[in-house]
Amino acid sequence: MTTQIRQQNGISILEPSGKIVGSAVSELRKAISPQIADFDAPRILINFENVNMIDSAGLGALMEARALANRKQGRIGVMNVGKHIKNLIVLSRIVSLFEHFDSEDSAVSALAA
Repeated sequence: MTTQIRQQNGISILEPSGKIVGSAVSELRKAISPQIADFDAPRILINFENVNMIDSAGLGALMEARALANRKQGRIGVMNVGKHIKNLIVLSRIVSLFEHFDSEDSAVSALAA
């Protein structure tokens, strides 16, 4: 798994690709952690367009990131969540914990506000 990171209007946009399973989960943590630590009120958008699988450890990493961002009055949004990942998020009952967006433009506008 690799993760591209870029900034737009104060929003950290993470674009992981591949499978977020096994050792790739620690790579995701390493990508997200500085985006939370380096900002007073982190705003993060995770684009799942190129992610085809995530396991429970990956969901755990997302939950950790959300908890850390919340403590700093930050927000985490997700977009392009595929059917497999969406089913897992719904089944694990964490679907409502993340803001969901249909496009990057709408996500950046909402998260920047």
